[in-house]
Amino acid sequence: MGLWASMKRSIRAMFGGVIEKTENPELILQQMIRDMRDRVPELNSSVAQVMATEGLRSKSRERLEAQVVDLDSKIKASVKMGRDDIATAYIGQLQQAQVDLQKTSQQLEHARVASKQALKARDNYVLQMQRRSAEAMQLINQSKQAKLQEQLAQTMESFQIGDDASTFNEMRDKIDRRAAAADAKMQLGAASVDTQMQEIEREAMDMQLQDKLLEYKQQMGLLPAATERQTPALPAAVDERSN
Repeated sequence: MGLWASMKRSIRAMFGGVIEKTENPELILQQMIRDMRDRVPELNSSVAQVMATEGLRSKSRERLEAQVVDLDSKIKASVKMGRDDIATAYIGQLQQAQVDLQKTSQQLEHARVASKQALKARDNYVLQMQRRSAEAMQLINQSKQAKLQEQLAQTMESFQIGDDASTFNEMRDKIDRRAAAADAKMQLGAASVDTQMQEIEREAMDMQLQDKLLEYKQQMGLLPAATERQTPALPAAVDERSN
């Protein structure tokens, strides 16, 4: 193996993987579509040249055919006039025109075949270009979809193995505990005041009920009319001066 071949193989081994990683399939396919479309005007120009050659050969044959007819008429006229010398000259021109006509007819036939082949090649290329373009666009869409799926997979993977879920649960528990503690404090504060008010209200209601019961018993004669509900005596005031 030569030195240059060894160097080429080493370079490809070193940079081949890097180049492959940096290649963007979407950009390459888009450039391929542009290149194929750019070739269409060139093909049309080549086909136009071939068709122009066919047109020139056709006009040359028509001119030679008219020249043959004209020379034939001149030869006949010269013979009638007894001018064999002139007739002979026209005959030489007629023979050369016939040879040229035969060659031009062959060239025209070849030009027609070339035109048909050029048109067919151009049409085949356009069809191939359209098919390749459609396939390339489909591949580009698949590449975009694959890229989105890769991004989604990376996002899901980072979410599953990262700390986002645990952080979320930790913050939620902390907020729940804080809200529960605040709610308990509110309930305790309200209960201390409400409980005292409810006890006073119950005591007052019990006193009213007892008074009403005594009233019914007095009306029914079960208790003497003079019986009154005794109230506890207040403690005697202590004379401060006795101290």
